[in-house]
Amino acid sequence: MKLLEQAERIRVYTGEDDKYKGRPMADLIVEEARKLGLAGATAYRGLSGFGANSRVHTSKILRLSEDLPVVVEIVDHPERTAPLLEFLDKVMGEGMVTREPVDVILYRHNQK
Repeated sequence: MKLLEQAERIRVYTGEDDKYKGRPMADLIVEEARKLGLAGATAYRGLSGFGANSRVHTSKILRLSEDLPVVVEIVDHPERTAPLLEFLDKVMGEGMVTREPVDVILYRHNQK
């Protein structure tokens, strides 16, 4: 797949404990991106953060069970990410989704 042109990055901000029908939101988003044939998706677990309720979530040793922040990033062409945005609108109960233009400089994979 060639992406050497203008694309967009979708970032989904959610929490480790956020679920949809019992499934972790980050896993669900990555699986949906794959199902839609998008270029890729990566989920990152944050060390600390807060959201709309201003409650700080942290990974400090005494608070290991806290609902840590998770960010899922997806990069592809805007017309290819549109179905994912519709999916997110249906399944996300809380969190934030952002979209921004990016210039893809290099995108390679093995020819296996």
